[in-house]
Amino acid sequence: MELSKHIYLILFIFQGLIFHHVGATNSNLFREYIGAEFRNVKFSDVPIHPNTNFHFILSFAIDYTTDQSNPSTTFGKFNVFWDTNNLSPSAVSSIKQSHSNVRVALSLGGDSVAGTPAYFVNPPSIDYWVSNAVSSLTRIIRQYNLDGIDIDYEHFRKASPYTFAECIGRLITTLKRNNVISFASIAPFDGYQAQRHYKELWSRYGYAIDYVNFQFYAYDSGTTVPQFLSYFRAQTSNYQGAKILVSFTSAGGGGLSPENGFFTACKRLKDQQQLYGIFIWSAEDSMSRGFQYERQSQALLT
Repeated sequence: MELSKHIYLILFIFQGLIFHHVGATNSNLFREYIGAEFRNVKFSDVPIHPNTNFHFILSFAIDYTTDQSNPSTTFGKFNVFWDTNNLSPSAVSSIKQSHSNVRVALSLGGDSVAGTPAYFVNPPSIDYWVSNAVSSLTRIIRQYNLDGIDIDYEHFRKASPYTFAECIGRLITTLKRNNVISFASIAPFDGYQAQRHYKELWSRYGYAIDYVNFQFYAYDSGTTVPQFLSYFRAQTSNYQGAKILVSFTSAGGGGLSPENGFFTACKRLKDQQQLYGIFIWSAEDSMSRGFQYERQSQALLT
């Protein structure tokens, strides 16, 4: 390993020690997934409070072929699968120029592609996957002038937690070292396979991961405020030292909804200096509601 890589690793370890041991506090970070459902939503449709740290997360870039009749994995050769008609490179530039507090990231994986699960598939080798991923994502990130990446793989095929952790961890650290991205997040949920893979990634590369977008909306729809807070404490234990963001889905369904006490839970976390941010799935689902919960979330954070 050449000297520059040694120095880079030492710096990352030092940053990691600070990240894991300095007490966190409330944050004004708000994040919104956008682009997966092709309902003509634009960045400019979403209300943006000027005092937030606002992240749009484009959904999704997937390492699958674009052949909708027979999609198959490309082992790290990512393609764009979001609504490029409305969320184009020029649209990214425009929203960032209009709002200095806005950053834009892309999310990897997601639940499905062409109606079938989007798997993280065991690659021929870790080096092969990382080389492909660094190359393809660098091209997309620079084309769209993006700032970060989010990891949202939800299905795994014959890939061990170790392989997943090494592929994703090396990808994140390489993109950061190359100054391609400035932040990275992961989006686990409370399923056995997902937790095994993401906890291994966190244990190996948590120092390089800035946020945990935990999918609290994957819990049952009958979730109560006390249950939500217990789930938050459990994930704080699973991802020790992490800035765990709380979340809900504006599509309805699982988790603790705004109607049933989500913001009450947020206020309690804020009182405890543990409200590290809020994210919503997704802008498309919120549009029919007039983005009322986006406004409410950002008002709470600021």
